[in-house]
Amino acid sequence: MKQALIVIDVQEVFFNHPEYNLFNYKQLVSNINELIKQAREKSIPVIFIQHTDQDEQDLLFEGKEDWQLHKGLERAATDKIIQKTKWDAFYQTELLDYLQQNKIEQLIFAGAQTEFCLDTTIRAAYSLGFQKNLLVKDTQSTIDGAVLNANGIIKHHEAIWYNRFLTIIDRDTKL
Repeated sequence: MKQALIVIDVQEVFFNHPEYNLFNYKQLVSNINELIKQAREKSIPVIFIQHTDQDEQDLLFEGKEDWQLHKGLERAATDKIIQKTKWDAFYQTELLDYLQQNKIEQLIFAGAQTEFCLDTTIRAAYSLGFQKNLLVKDTQSTIDGAVLNANGIIKHHEAIWYNRFLTIIDRDTKL
């Protein structure tokens, strides 16, 4: 089964501002980089999704420092970067076409934020026919919410996703 790794919205905004620091962000970047390394060893394409706001005043407006993909990510010139303007990485982007053209059947998800762009994209992928997807434990995160702290949000969403929208595997499980 041909796979692709999709890393969603790991952008500088989550590292430049303490109020937006992702839960366990240092370990998160290390874990995502290990996942990227495994993907490259198996010739699995790596796709970075980059949220791009349309308002010049927003932190994630194209070209701003906070909009950049995080400098700590292990990126390569061969990686695909797809900009999105909504929570769903498939909405009005080239993602679906790219996956279909490359005959990708299984998606491996990582990134941020759990309850927003990651959740929306995971559910959309399932509805679009990608129904055997994976999430490696501790490769996605968020910030504290008004009702649940970040760890609670992560656990809640993983419980919903698991064996419905994707399979969650331990970090020591190789791709």
